[in-house]
Amino acid sequence: MENTTIEIEPQWMRKFIPIWAGQIFSLLGSGLVAFALVWWITQKTGSAALLATATFVAILPEVLLAPFAGALVDRLNRRVVMIVADASVAFFTLVLAILFAFDLIQVWHIFVVMFLRSVGGVFHWPAMQASTSLMVPDKHLARFAGLNQALRGGMNIIAPPLGALLMTYLKFYQVVSIDVITALIAISPLFFIHIPQPKRADTTSVITPKTVLTDVAEGFRYMKNWRGLLYLTFLAAVLNFLLAPTSTFLPLMVTQHFGKGVWELSLVDSIFGIGIVAGGLALGAWGGFKNKMLTSLMGVIGIGVGTLLFGIAPGNWFWLAVTASAVLGIMIPLANGPLQAIMQSKVAPEMQGRIMGTTNSICTMMMPLALLISAPVAELLGTEVWYWLGGSLVILMGVAAIFVPEIIHLERNMQSVAAEVPVVI
Repeated sequence: MENTTIEIEPQWMRKFIPIWAGQIFSLLGSGLVAFALVWWITQKTGSAALLATATFVAILPEVLLAPFAGALVDRLNRRVVMIVADASVAFFTLVLAILFAFDLIQVWHIFVVMFLRSVGGVFHWPAMQASTSLMVPDKHLARFAGLNQALRGGMNIIAPPLGALLMTYLKFYQVVSIDVITALIAISPLFFIHIPQPKRADTTSVITPKTVLTDVAEGFRYMKNWRGLLYLTFLAAVLNFLLAPTSTFLPLMVTQHFGKGVWELSLVDSIFGIGIVAGGLALGAWGGFKNKMLTSLMGVIGIGVGTLLFGIAPGNWFWLAVTASAVLGIMIPLANGPLQAIMQSKVAPEMQGRIMGTTNSICTMMMPLALLISAPVAELLGTEVWYWLGGSLVILMGVAAIFVPEIIHLERNMQSVAAEVPVVI
């Protein structure tokens, strides 16, 4: 279903922009905490296995809960879901700050809180994305997807050096506490702005395990009928398998392979963010090729090139690693933005929570396996090996996907997967 059949309010920006702007603060706080926690684990342990474990516990909720969270998002009030999810993340972050303040912190505490924060994100992300398609006209979805990528890139620019600066002058618990404040700022607009809800054919108000399982199964059937989406989802799962370890081992690459410190790590992250901003703004202004999948696959190939460059950079060529980070950043919005626009414009509104949750679960399912395999490989052969392998295979897969008709013509082959669904404004 296309959003052109949905009645979007003429003054849609007055409602959407405050919610969208609130996410800026939330992303900043989350970026600060993520950078600080990764650096704390790196400095305290220097262990690739523990860094891999941190990533593992953060993505586990996406693998286990995303399809069910998506089903609940399609049944519940999406505005309330976002409020509860953000409030939960703020609460668990506050608990973590208290543990740091009283010097009670252990590595396993960080793992537990990362897991619980991720549970909140599993509900928030599909609720926000599914709400966007009901508030923003279809012709602007690709541009907002690009701007969202640019926004995330901007946080990558600001958060690492700001985190390094704050850790220099503030106590660690004070740095962590910033995320509590930013989460509350992000929640505030949601109390005053109405978000449209899709009208479902089944209007039962009782949510039971059976209804949730039925909804999840319906989501899988929907994907099965749209064969191109199914192929693309499994392609993304393999790409995540190859690329997940590269982001996890970044602190070790900077400190051990290049012999640098926290400021150089923040520089790599910031350059990566500048690239995302540049790529996101370019996509926001351009909108991509008419065939959105061609834009996305060109971005995938570019990601592979950037990853390979980072891995082959000699230890005394840190400048090449910085350049590779810029290439990666530019390509990520081109790869992700068009896909997000396709999902928001082509998937029926009452199915979007389930489809986004299911695809997210499948895409992240391979990541824990990748971390379990890559950690001993990195300990034995060096972290750069995974960059060589991942970058080369991503390039090959991106090129091959261009010649798969179900993928390259994903939008055209969608046909009548979903019937038109009215929306309650």
